[in-house]
This record gives sequence, structure tokens and C-alpha cells, in this order.
Amino acid sequence: MAKILVTGGTGYIGSHTVVELQKVGFDVVIVDNLSNSSIDVLNGIEKITGIRPAFENIDCVDYVSMDRMFEKYKGIDAIIHFAASKAVGESVEKPLLYYRNNLVSLINLLQLMPIHKVKNFVFSSSCTVYGQPDVLPVTESAPIKPALSPYGNTKQISEEIIRDTIHANPCYQSTILRYFNPIGAHPSAEIGELPSGVPNNLLPFVTQTARGLRKQLLIFGDDYNTPDGSCVRDYINVVDLAKAHVIAVQRMLNKRAKAHVETFNLGTGRGLSVLEIIKTFEKVNGVSIPYKIVDRREGDIEKVWADPSYANNELGWTATETVEDTLRSAWVWEQKLANRVKAE
Repeated sequence: MAKILVTGGTGYIGSHTVVELQKVGFDVVIVDNLSNSSIDVLNGIEKITGIRPAFENIDCVDYVSMDRMFEKYKGIDAIIHFAASKAVGESVEKPLLYYRNNLVSLINLLQLMPIHKVKNFVFSSSCTVYGQPDVLPVTESAPIKPALSPYGNTKQISEEIIRDTIHANPCYQSTILRYFNPIGAHPSAEIGELPSGVPNNLLPFVTQTARGLRKQLLIFGDDYNTPDGSCVRDYINVVDLAKAHVIAVQRMLNKRAKAHVETFNLGTGRGLSVLEIIKTFEKVNGVSIPYKIVDRREGDIEKVWADPSYANNELGWTATETVEDTLRSAWVWEQKLANRVKAE
């Protein structure tokens, strides 16, 4: 049984990926500092899979603690690296926080890999590396534009660090997965998106507003060059996204990768506006979302959606969940959180 280290494994995408890894028989070790997640996520993972993953409360920026972790869990075969700060708006306000968290954590892992004989690395990247693309949908060969936020810049720099490191050490390999916009929750409603404080992503803000936790949803701009003036994104179900990580790990472990560093876009190939998401959410869940149009937010891209055909053909992976079912899953998860609060 191969052993996989998942950094940020109690986070949103990380926890769903842990579930999918365990489902196919991988032995999972989670490292997370719980800065934007809860230890209770382990209970949800265990309820779904029947297995409680090993967990270490460590910040990946702490090299010494990470070194000790590798000593404790010998024989790690691959790393999936999620642990990073990820809010575009916050990164504009706190750039040094983002550069420290996102770059130092990555460098530590890449330095520790040869010491502990780990040869496979999956990196959680983002479509933000493309900036505002010249051509839509976006293929992997689209030019990398100057970043519109420090968050986006950390993803660009991280990709460069990975390529340079593996070029110098060709016995290692990496898969870079560029996500579009993950939404939804596990169909069991045992795990889902659980932001700390005010949400930075659209859907938790939608569900919290529907629940009454937020007075109204803020829409940042309605004067973009899009059909309804609001930003357009490619929204992908988080379970679909998680499954791609399992395939990426299997591909490297089974020596099927065609290059030392491979890059894939993970999206649906369909662009939906913020207003379309709100209206669809209202329709499928029978709730009303009060919202207010406010000024544009610095760092936001106008419109972007994926051409996922390379991932479809090369990985044999496709996003299959409908946006309607995905939005239902998000609302069921939010209601479960509300009931948990009442019970407390």
C-alpha cells in the first residue's frame, strides 16, 4: 500500500482528496496547521471511509518539524501539496504573508524530498497563472500572464521553482494541476467547504447568506464585458477535482507520466457568471439570496474557463457532476453546519 503525504489535508480540497485516496487503498498522512480548517474534518473523513488518517499539526514553513514528520512516517511515496494561503483579496492586502507561507512551504518540501527519498510530487496550482487569457477556453499552452495578485504570483513562482528543481534532479517527477473554481461538498455532507471568518470564495458566501449568517451577498462589479456584467468562472465539483489528484498520483507511481513535469487544467469547460450561479442556486434549492452590487475587487479576472481536453484525454479524467447537483450539495452541507451549531 503506497503512502501519500497530503499537506493541507484537513482543508477543503485536501479533505475530499484524502477521502478519494483512501477509497482506492492509499495510506494517507495529513499535515495541516489548522489555520483555515478544523480538526473535526478528520471525523468526517472517518465517517465516509471508515479510516482515520494519520494527522500531524505542523506548519509546512517549519522545516525542522517537517523533517521530523518524514522520519516518523518513513516510506512516503508521493506528496500532494495543498497547504497554502489562497484568498486573492487578502493577498493584495498581505503580500508578505502569502510569499512566506506559499513559497517557503514549497521549498521546504522540495528540499526534504531527496533526503527522505520521496520522488513524486503533485502541486495544487491555479488558473490564476493565466491572468486574463487572450483566448478562451484556456489550454495548458496559453501564455502565463503577469499575475494580478500576490496569490496568483505565488502560484506562478511555485511552478517555476518546481520545474527548475526537477530539471536539476531528473529522477524526481511532478504533476502540476491548475484548478479552476472548486465548489460543492461531499454527497454524504460529512465534509465540505468550511472557511474561517468571512468567506473569500463565492459559494460559501452564497450558502451563508441563504442560511441567514450574512445579511447579503456582495457582488464585486456588474460592468465587466460578460453577458450579465458579472465575472465568469469555470465552476468544478470538488469531488471531481479530488479524483484527478488520485489519478495523477497513480500515473506517476505506475511510471506512466510522459515528462518529468506534467501540467493539466482541471475544469468543466463551461463558464458561468456569478449571477448565473446565484440564480441557479436559488432555483435548485428553493431559497432567496439577497445581494448587493459593489465596486470591482482588485485582483479579480474578468472571465476564464478551461479547455480540459488534455486532462480528459491524457489522464482519462472528466468532470461529471452537474452544477445543479453541486449547488444542492453545498446547501445540504451548509444546513448540516447550521444544525451542528444549534446542537452545540
